Amino acid sequence: MRSYAVVTAAYWAFTITDGALRMLVLLHFNALGYTPVQLAFLFLFYELFGILTNLFGGYLAARLGLKVTLTAGLLLQVVALLALSAVRADWTVALSVAYVMAAQALSGVAKDLTKMSAKSFIKVLAPAQSQLFKWVALLTGSKNALKGVGFFAGGLLLSIAGFKGALFAMAAALALVFAGSQLKLPAQMGRAKARPKFKAMLSKNRDVNLLSAARFFLFGARDVWFVVGVPVFLASRLGWSFTEVGTFLAVWVIGYGVVQSAAPVFVRGWTRGAAPGARSVGVLAFILAGVTAAIAAGLQTQLSPSLLIVCGLAVFGVIFALNSAIHSYMILAYSDGDKVAMNVGFYYMSNAGGRLAGTLFSGLLFQEAGVPGCLWGSVAFALGAAVISTALPEPKASIPFAAADAAD
Repeated sequence: MRSYAVVTAAYWAFTITDGALRMLVLLHFNALGYTPVQLAFLFLFYELFGILTNLFGGYLAARLGLKVTLTAGLLLQVVALLALSAVRADWTVALSVAYVMAAQALSGVAKDLTKMSAKSFIKVLAPAQSQLFKWVALLTGSKNALKGVGFFAGGLLLSIAGFKGALFAMAAALALVFAGSQLKLPAQMGRAKARPKFKAMLSKNRDVNLLSAARFFLFGARDVWFVVGVPVFLASRLGWSFTEVGTFLAVWVIGYGVVQSAAPVFVRGWTRGAAPGARSVGVLAFILAGVTAAIAAGLQTQLSPSLLIVCGLAVFGVIFALNSAIHSYMILAYSDGDKVAMNVGFYYMSNAGGRLAGTLFSGLLFQEAGVPGCLWGSVAFALGAAVISTALPEPKASIPFAAADAAD
């Protein structure tokens, strides 16, 4: 129980700094006049190194234990925050972009080490303490709610303390969390009984591979309009302040987290009490594509663009959160208990790959075609997730849906 509490606290603290950092970087450099493509490039290494981290992270956790990978993620985030504070206003755009990309690479490694470790920790703890199963859906939703708090904090800190002051404050707080985790967590937990070979990093499980491919397109569908398109549209086209943009995105992510927390309740009504199956993710992905297409089409009418974006994003978030929650239930159902870190790492690698593709296309499409271009790109990604999902088999394992931990 103490380990569960420590892991949860560490993950929550990291999540707040991660959300705040995204808002700080995006809003600060947008105010300096960076183009949407340049803003997208600031996050490319964050996502790219997240892919590599998820590929290698599960392997390292299986060999070294989850404590090592969790605390390494926390420490790397502290280093990344301090590194970003060294950016100077008199640097050229090329130098600033290159430097921030490198610092964001550290943050991407930190984010996915921490996420993979924390969620694998819960799976390892659960068989010995079955009462934890019913907490995991709540843990996930609260994590996403705290990411929303991070968005708000990032916009607020930028307004109050400036770019460097906000980074120093977050680095100091996270350093304390690192020290507590280092002292309180057991060293051996999560280490595989037999040391896995390097080639075992790539999943040989067809079910996991298909689900990971669907995950790639699902998260691409979100980030292709959420990462650059929406914040820049609100700040540049509608004239919202840093705090207003951060607050809106915070409310969206908190609502998204609430839906994830309540996903078992929603889905039980839909499935008449049964655990969700492969058909559910395909149906939800097709619905997601339809909703996004309706928003894009609505922008061609006389309706208010701001109203369409705000309300459309709310509907999108509900459907996306349910789909994501079922995905993450299924990765647990497809995984053997002693291979969970390896499978989860591979699965999150695809998750990060989708975010990388979505981030790049978010900047490119917004610069060339505005928000409508981002939305039609989202439709294409959602349809990709839907088509792949039709090939998913029903999970053979039967675990409580409340045990699923939906990924970011």
